[in-house]
Amino acid sequence: MKNKRIFSYLSVITVAVLLAFNYHIFIVTNNFAPAGLNGIATMIQYKTGFSISYMSLLINIPLCTLVFFLVKKSFAVKTLIFSLVYSFLYLFLQNVGLDSIQYNAKGHDTIYPVIISGVISGVVYGICFKNNASTGGTDIVSRYINKVRPETNFFVVTFTLNAIVAIISLFVYSENAMDYKPVALCITYCFISTFVGNQILKGTKTAYKFTVITTHPDEIVAEISDVLHHGATKINAIGTYTNAEKSVLLCVVNKHQLADFQTIIAKYDNTFSFYEIINETYGNFKHIKKQTKY
Repeated sequence: MKNKRIFSYLSVITVAVLLAFNYHIFIVTNNFAPAGLNGIATMIQYKTGFSISYMSLLINIPLCTLVFFLVKKSFAVKTLIFSLVYSFLYLFLQNVGLDSIQYNAKGHDTIYPVIISGVISGVVYGICFKNNASTGGTDIVSRYINKVRPETNFFVVTFTLNAIVAIISLFVYSENAMDYKPVALCITYCFISTFVGNQILKGTKTAYKFTVITTHPDEIVAEISDVLHHGATKINAIGTYTNAEKSVLLCVVNKHQLADFQTIIAKYDNTFSFYEIINETYGNFKHIKKQTKY
C-alpha cells in the first residue's frame, strides 16, 4: 500500500513536469489559449507579461486550500504538489533560455502544435484523475461544484468554463473581430485533450460482462471452462413469465473471446444473453484455488 501511494505521487509529479514542457514548447509560443483557468493565465501572460507560473500559484493555492477543508484532503494535496512542480518548472524553462526547443508555427499550420499539445495534456489529465489529483484551476472548481451540488454534471461545468475561455481568446488573440482562428484552436485543444483523457480513464483493461439466462447452466459453464479457460458465477432464478426455474450466469471475457463466447451461447435453446462493456476490471484471482469435491 505504501509503495502504491509513493507511485501515485511520483506519477503526479511526472505529469506536472510533462505539462510544463508542453506549455513551453507547444502552447505559449503559438498564441492560443488552452483549456480552463490555465488558458486565462496564458492570455494574461500574452497581454501583460505576467508569468503563467505566478498566476497558476495565485489561482491554485487558494483553491487547493478550499478543497482540502471542504472536499477531500488527498485530492487537494496531490493537486497542490502538481501545481507547485508545474509552476516552478515552467518558470525555470521560461527564464533559462530554451527557446530553441520550442515549436513555433509562426501563424501557419498552428493546428499541429494544437494537436500535439492536446494529446499531451489529455495524457496528463487522465493520469492525474486516475491518481485522485487534478491539474488545478477548472478541475478544482468542477470538483467542488460536484461536491456541493452532486446533481450537477461535471462535464457540463467543465465545458461551460472552457467555452468562456474560448470566447475570451477571441478578443485576446484575434487581429480583427471576424478572426475566429483562436477560438477554433482553443476548442480543438479542449476536444483533443478531453478525448485522450477520457480514453486513459477508461483504462486498458476493457472487458465484456455477459449475463446469460438459461436452462443449460452446467453445459455452458463446462464449455466456457474448456474453450475460454474462464469461470462463471451461477445464480438460481425464476422466470416471472413462466414461473420456471432458470439459472443466471455472469462471466467477464476480453474482446478477443467475444466471438467465441457468442458461438457457445448460440448452441443452446431456452437461452437468452446480453453483454455490457466494462471499462476496467479490478481484483486479483491468481490465488483462488478450485475446490475438489470428494
